[in-house]
Order: sequence, then structure tokens, then C-alpha cells
Amino acid sequence: MAQTLAVLASGGGTNFQAVLDAIAEGRLDSEVVLVASNKEDAGALERGRKAGVRAEWVSPGDDYHDRLHALLEETKPDLIVLAGYLKLIASKTVQQWKGRMLNIHPALLPSFGGKGMYGIHVHEAVLERGVKVTGVTVHVVDEVYDRGPIVAQRAVPVLDGDTPEVLQKRVLKREHELYPQVLQWFAEGKIRIEDYRVYGTEKDPIL
Repeated sequence: MAQTLAVLASGGGTNFQAVLDAIAEGRLDSEVVLVASNKEDAGALERGRKAGVRAEWVSPGDDYHDRLHALLEETKPDLIVLAGYLKLIASKTVQQWKGRMLNIHPALLPSFGGKGMYGIHVHEAVLERGVKVTGVTVHVVDEVYDRGPIVAQRAVPVLDGDTPEVLQKRVLKREHELYPQVLQWFAEGKIRIEDYRVYGTEKDPIL
């Protein structure tokens, strides 16, 4: 039985599309049972509708986190996959899916992470700092932005003449490769999370 995924996204949903493509091509043994967003016009919701995936906008309000939590409880995913989701997850939700909630970040954490470090802002900071190598990180979600334990990383070179937009495209391509691969590792039991520690088998290293 394929593992079930709930995807949370605030934007266009290109990482969500990479997951859908990997499933369609047989590279990812999973089923997306929900895509939810805090943005009514999020492109990710439209991608979900086109793919026949339940797509839900969770409208703003004081009870936002309670309603999102209830939606996730209803769909009961094996994993929650954050794909450009720009809200901090409530502690009770993190705890219920402890070790089963993942995020992808467009830099090599712990560098260039934390509140406000998302999207193009990350790549602007990378170029301003003058680093020569950036990359992609998939990590377990906890109650603090970008703090959870790292599952996998891939390096991306920073080239002379890069603009934030050019660098973003190069990093995004690597995101689209890595995220479905990590999700497949979970589907195959190659990764396990215990007390926010990441373990991979000796035969199937996670890096």
C-alpha cells in the first residue's frame, strides 16, 4: 500500500508538481490525499485540482491552526510535506506528526534559514554574503523555522554573474530532484526518525 501524503503550500507549487510527476512516472510510491494552502489563489491548489487531488484553502482567522489540524486529522496522511508553505506549524500539529513532517529549504541549513528566509530572499542573502556553494536541504519540521534535523542535502554552485533569480532557478531544479527522492526513501523504509534523530540503513545511506 502506497504511503499517503498531505502537501501544504503557499505559492505556485512547483515542488508539489515534482512530487505529482514522480508519482505519475513510477519513481515515487505514494498517493497525495490532500493539498492545502493558506492562500486562496495559490497555484498549488490549482495543480491539485487538475491532478484530481483534494484541494483545500484554509482561510485566515484566529482558529486557522485548529482548522488545518482538523483537516489533517481527517485525511490521516502518513507524511505531511511542506512545499513552499510560509506559515509556522502549530505545536500540537508538529507533535501529532512528530518525525513525519518534512520541509524543503533552498539553502544548506543551518545557514540562511529562519524567519524571513524564504524564496528569493534566501538567494539574495547568499549572494550578498559571497558564499561559493549553496544548495538544498530536506529536514524534519519542528516548532522553529528551519531548525529540525536534516534528512538530506545537495550542493549547488554559486557562479560568477549569478543574480538571485538565476541562482533560484538552479537551486529549484535540484529541489525538484531531491524532494521526491527523499519521499521515496521514506516509502521504502530507508529512513526512520526517532526522537528527532534521522537514521538510514547501512546499505542505503541517506546521503
